[in-house]
Parts: sequence; C-alpha cells; structure tokens
Amino acid sequence: MDEKNGNGGKRTMKWQVSFFIISFISDLICAQLHYSIPEEMKQGSTVGNIAKDLGLTINELSFRKFHVVSRGKAQYFNVNLESGDLYVAERIDRERICDLKQSCLISFEAVIENPLHLYSIKVEIQDVNDNSPSFSKNTFDVVISESALPGVHLALGHAHDLDIGTNSVQDYNINNNEYFSLGIKTTKDGIKFPELILEKNIDRERQSTYELILTALDGGQPPNTGTAFIKIKVHDVNDNFPKFSKDTFEVSVNENVPVGFLVLQLNAVDEDEGLNAQITYSFRDIPEIIYSVFSIDPENGKITVIGNIDYELRERYELTIEAKDGGGLETHCKILIHIIDINDNAPEVTITSLQDRIPEDCPPDTIIALINVHDLDSEQNGEVICEISEDLPFQLISSSTNYYKLVTRTYVDRETRPFYNITIRAMDNGSPQLSSNNTIQLTISDVNDNIPIFEKNNYVVYVQENNIHGMSIHSIHASDYDIDENAKLIYSVLSNTVDNIPVTPYVSINSMTGVLYAQRSLDYEQLREFQFQVMAKDSGSPPLSSNVTVRICIIDKNDNAPKILYPSADTEGSALFEFIPHSAEKGYLVTKVIAVDADSGHNAWLSYHLIQVQEPSLFTIGQYTGEIRIGRDLPDIESLRQKVVVLVKDNGVPSLSSTVTLSFVVAESFQQVVPEVKPKQSNSDSASNLTFYLLVCIALISLFFIVTIIVTTFYKCRKSRTPPTFGPYSRNVYPQFTLGCPSEISDTSLPFPFSYDVCVTLDSKQNEIAYLKPVQNVPTDNLIDTEDSTRENNSQKDSLLPICNLLTVRQF
Repeated sequence: MDEKNGNGGKRTMKWQVSFFIISFISDLICAQLHYSIPEEMKQGSTVGNIAKDLGLTINELSFRKFHVVSRGKAQYFNVNLESGDLYVAERIDRERICDLKQSCLISFEAVIENPLHLYSIKVEIQDVNDNSPSFSKNTFDVVISESALPGVHLALGHAHDLDIGTNSVQDYNINNNEYFSLGIKTTKDGIKFPELILEKNIDRERQSTYELILTALDGGQPPNTGTAFIKIKVHDVNDNFPKFSKDTFEVSVNENVPVGFLVLQLNAVDEDEGLNAQITYSFRDIPEIIYSVFSIDPENGKITVIGNIDYELRERYELTIEAKDGGGLETHCKILIHIIDINDNAPEVTITSLQDRIPEDCPPDTIIALINVHDLDSEQNGEVICEISEDLPFQLISSSTNYYKLVTRTYVDRETRPFYNITIRAMDNGSPQLSSNNTIQLTISDVNDNIPIFEKNNYVVYVQENNIHGMSIHSIHASDYDIDENAKLIYSVLSNTVDNIPVTPYVSINSMTGVLYAQRSLDYEQLREFQFQVMAKDSGSPPLSSNVTVRICIIDKNDNAPKILYPSADTEGSALFEFIPHSAEKGYLVTKVIAVDADSGHNAWLSYHLIQVQEPSLFTIGQYTGEIRIGRDLPDIESLRQKVVVLVKDNGVPSLSSTVTLSFVVAESFQQVVPEVKPKQSNSDSASNLTFYLLVCIALISLFFIVTIIVTTFYKCRKSRTPPTFGPYSRNVYPQFTLGCPSEISDTSLPFPFSYDVCVTLDSKQNEIAYLKPVQNVPTDNLIDTEDSTRENNSQKDSLLPICNLLTVRQF
C-alpha cells in the first residue's frame, strides 16, 4: 500500500487529448479527453488540469457554468472551479468497478454553457498490485494411487488474484521434497494451473500421507503471495480417472431466465468398476458470486440457474467442474456460459443542461436543453430514438452519440401560449420496444410586442354646458395583451388645439385611470364641439403606444333668455309706438315683434304672447310669427291709443322669457299722432323741442334709409361671389338647422354667434328682415337666411316715411 501511495505521489500523468467532431448543429462542440491514473488514489488527488487541457481560463469555468455529468450513482471525479484541476472525489477500486477486464475506463461528460460545449472524458484506471493471490480453499486433498508411476500429474486448484496483467498470479512453488515436484499448466486463456508431478514411486505401506505447502506468487515488486496446504493421501490402486467428452463446453443463456432453468448436463465416464466408477460432480475454484447464480447436481451433473442473470452486470461466466470417482480420482472441465442480451432495460433520458425560461422573441434554433439518452442494453436493444410531439414549435436535433439538442423550430408567442410541457420520449429498437419519458416545463417570458388597444375606434362624449369645473366626463380605457410592466398603461392628451388654443385648458386626463375631466365650464354658445387625441403608452422597453380620437359634443342648456331685436326695448319715442290708420280693417298687420334666442334646438323655439292689452279683442299676435294684427274693426273714434305688452318665451325647461311694451296710435294721418303725444309734454317749449327732434329724427332716418339701400345693393352685387347659405324664413314653421355632433341633440333655431342687421319701416306691414350676416370664423352651413317678408299696403305706401333701425345683436 505504501508503494501504491508512493507511486501516486511520484507518478507522472500521461494524458492524450483527442477532438472528434461528431456533429455540429448550432454551437454544440464535442471533444474527448483521455487520462490515465492508478487505482486507489487518495481522495482529492489531482488527475490533471482540465481547464488548461481544454484551453479555458479559470474565470470561464464559473461564468460558463462548467459542471461534470457522471453516469451511474457514483461520481468518482469532480473539478475544482478555482484552479481548474480534475481531482478524485471517491475511492477508486479497479477490481470492484471493472472486475477482470483488461481495460478499465471510467467515462463521464463535462458541460460548459454560453455557448454550449460538451466534452467526453475517459479516465483509464491502471491496476496496482493491491491484492494478494488466494486459493479457493485452504487445504487441497489429493489422492494418489500407490501404483502411480513417476511422471504422473496431479491437478491442483489455481490461485485467484483480483489484479490483472503482471500483478496477477505468475508462478507457484512448493516446499522441497523427494517425491513430488511442481509443474505449471497454462490454458489458452493464460490461466496457470499448478500440478504435482510424481518424481519417484511411492509405497502406501511405507508412507500413506504427505503434506506440502503450495505458494502462489504474483508479478508485483515485491511480489505478493498466497499459500494453501496440500494433503496427499496414497490410495489403493484405482488407475482410471473420470473422463469428460471434451475439456471445454460453451453454452449461451438468455439473461433473466427463470430460476431452475437447465443450463447444461454433464456426463463423465470412468472405466473402473464398482466404487471407483461412481462419479460425483462439484464446482472447483470458482468465485464466490457464482454459487449464488448456478448450482450443480452432484449425482447427475445438471447445472441449473438459482439466481438472477443480468447481461448488464456480467456478460460471461467461467465454471470449472470437477468429476471425482469413488476411488478419489478426479478430472476437470471448463464451462463457458455466454449471456445473451434481451431488451429488458428502457432508455434513460437525462437533461444535462436546461434553459427553462426563454423570451417570446427568441429566434428559431435557440437551444433550450441538452438531452442525454442511454440504454444499458446492447446492439439493437441499446439503439435509442428520441422524439417530441409534432404540434409543438420545437424540435430535437441529434448532436452526437446519445445526445440531442432541444431547439425552437419557429417563433413562440406568450400571448398565445405562456408555457409548454415538452414530453421527450425515448424508444429503443428492441423487441418488444421499450420507451421512457421525461417532461420539461418551459416558460415563455413576455416581450413588449403588443400595442395598447382601445375599447372603441373613437369616442363621442356628450357634455352639458355650464358643467362643474373639474367634473369627470368620461372614462377612456385601453388594454394590452402583454403582462406586468409591458401592460401598465399611461394615458395622455396629445396637444391638439381648439380655436388655436391648446386643448389642455378644456380637458385633462388621469394618466393612470384614463378618466377625462373638464378643466373649465363649457359654453355651448361659444363652442359646440371639439376633438383631440388620447395616447395610451405602455411601460415596456421600448414603450409602445396607440392613439384614439375623442370628440366632445357640448349639449345646449336653456341658459339664454330670448333677445328682442325689434322693437328695441331700450329705445324711447318713436320706436315704442306704431301708427294705425282708421282705414285699417280686421287682420291688418300692425307690426311684427322680432326676437332671437342664443340657445339652440327646443331651447330656441320662441312663442309670442300678449300679456297686457287694454282691449284684448282689439289685437291678436301670431304665436310663432310675432305678427300683431287687428283682431276686429276699429271703433269709430277720431283717435285711439293702446298700450300692449308682448311676452316672448322660449321652449326650454325651465322656460325663459323677455317682454317689450308697444304703444299703438290710431289716427287718420301722421299729423294726428303729435296731438296724441303732445299731452305728455309739460309745456309749449317741450312740444316745440319735440317737433324739432322729430323732424331731425325723420331726416336722419331718411338718411339711414338711403344708406341702407346703398349697402343692400352693394351686398346684392357681391352675392354671386359669396352665395348665401340661408334658407327661406317661414312665419309658421320653426327654423331648422343641423348640428355638428350626432343626433343626440335636436334641431335648433339658431346656431353659433351671429350679427343680425334688421331694417324695419315705420309701416308695420312692410317690416322685414333684410339679411343675417354670420360673424367671422363661424360655419355658415348651419345658418338661417330669411328673405324679405313684406306685406305691402298700397293705400299707405306713399303716405308713410320708412323708418329703418339697424340693430346688431351678437350671441355669446
């Protein structure tokens, strides 16, 4: 043992490195290292520097996850990642591992990743002379006939040595004596059997027994020895030995045959008679393990199976059978039992390297796992085929002997399938075919490859005007098929403008929830609708976003009272009375009250009512036209003065209204109007002043009338270049127009802000609306154009001077 340790300390390591490129598909590289060491090295002894032999740095061993994959339960070698040394991890006993095999190799694999490399390592275990020869029994009983002649050979049992080669049994010797010498017989297998050779005649009567010491020596330096006693008994004459039909028998037996299976029946013969011809059979000089596998019937020589025969444990058995007759003479034969392999081992699937999580954007041919398949059977029974389900986006590629790579076949999509259970099935080519499975659970990690998707293609939001500042008006929601941060959305309003003003003063959005808030109170009369874009952006890297158009439609609220355009409520004097001639009959148009409402739809539908009339039956008013007519014949009096209060109200809820007071004067001529007014003056000076003012007013009105005619003519000439979009005005039909927003809002009578130019004659029958001129920047497709509404009275046309009031009203 000291010599062994010394050899282990002083040994010089021989190693050979051979790179055999078996298959290159992707980045997998297979190489082979070969080392040679003696058995029984101490644990921790260095075999070689594997990092240096493979051309790797020390840092690469840890960074690239260098590890050793051993076959079987025992791991005899390991690698020091800090130094790169391959060292002995467990005690190595060549005899226990390889039995009597001449070549003893321990194979294992080393795997390194990023990129993936595979190295096959074989370590040859050299025999050390650590076992002494031993005999199957301590004493050999030898019988010799006294009639034996010199030169007779007496077979002895050979010694066993678990070592091989020169360390096995090389020689035998016996102690010196005058009758016997020792001879050695070598078989075809190289096994040396000792034999006693009779040198001179013996006489039983002179000496009936002899005792010798048999010594077996191996070839070690110094050699180990083993001894046994030889007891020689001189027997009476029995000069015929049992004989077998041949010296060596060879049989083949399937592995896993049942207990009791007949392997062979021997039949030795002896030409002697009587007791000397009775033969008994027994095993001779066999290892102890064989006694638990085979048995022999001592009387009939039947060899049967009594234990489990496994080809994977032992491929061949050698038996030595002894046949001894009743006189003590014996002979031997050898039986070689060859074990036939049957397919009794399913393939083993081992995952040597695994990447159990891959991103969904990984390209095809991405390596997921390195798989080793191994079958303990031989030949066709040990040929293994690996496969996976064809409906998976993965494939197996054979990379080297017994190794497969599991790679992606196409791109994978986490949103379609977030994980896979990949079952790897290995099948051998035996009959019956055996198979085994191993399942890999692969998780697909998310990549930000989906843009946010809104619930709608666009949003239309209705908001009633005069809303509360900061109120929630709608919720915008988008979803993202990704997960975690890639699905976390942030909402924002893009910088659209309304009337050249950024949209942000009007609305804001909660960046986390997508709730829209009104930043100010909206006014339908100023702004009917506006639109902007909302962007939803995820938190991935890089972030993805999408936009949606949001249209805000403002719903009108009845918050504007009717505005009376004519007669002007703040004008005193001539504007507040109307002249009625005595010749007027029932149905005569006295005047027309003109009003507008800044609201729209039902809120702008106006109705006219008389609320204060001295004689209710004398005047009537058109509920929807505002025309005041004589309801009955005028009384036959020289002069009549009537005061009327007209109420104009809209159709909103609650309804809003305005009033105007009118004075009607019935007289034969305009000169009679002055006396009607004159009583109101406090003195003659006031009357003269009133007359002067009246004349000035008439002159000014005449001048305004002429100017109005000129302006009207000018606009009529421009009509071909700017065609009006106004429709005819109907006294008995509500004005109609179309809103910009969808039909959630009803038709209205007046749209956006307008300026109205109204020209009214003093003759109530000739009252008319000249035209409506839209203010700048207001769409004209929703405006109303009223043509001249004139009811002429020829009898009064020449007697009355026109009075034209230019009134401009702007809606807000």
